[in-house]
Amino acid sequence: LKPYFPASDEFDIELFPFYWVARLNAKYALEMEKTLKLLNMDVSRWRVAVLLHRHEELSISEIAEHAIGKMPTITKIVYRMRDEELVEIGSCLKDRRVIRVRLTHKGQDIVDMVLQQTQTLFRKAFKGMSDAQIRKSTELLSQLFSNLNQ
Repeated sequence: LKPYFPASDEFDIELFPFYWVARLNAKYALEMEKTLKLLNMDVSRWRVAVLLHRHEELSISEIAEHAIGKMPTITKIVYRMRDEELVEIGSCLKDRRVIRVRLTHKGQDIVDMVLQQTQTLFRKAFKGMSDAQIRKSTELLSQLFSNLNQ
């Protein structure tokens, strides 16, 4: 494992998974920014919107957890999206301190448009990969995340 550990004399950055994770994330963000800009959207609001698309309704703290964002930042994004009529917010019935967020019809329409516009990007990214390879990549990345989360 020595070539994988930065402190090792045998370290090879091109064999270091986080080198590729960082490059992939930066490239993905850059490509998404280009697509999202055409739809008057940005990556931060897209993350919130796609999470709500997947989960229907989340608290701000749940959004922050999924998006790996800080609560104050996510709160600002959510309220900005509310002002743009992309989400609606309300208090949780069980605990009025908890703010629940869900997409509006306008927000859902934007998610649908972004999903349509990004199909080419995802096809390009996964070109030449089998379902098994994509699944295995996801499993490995999930395991790395889980290890760091402990």
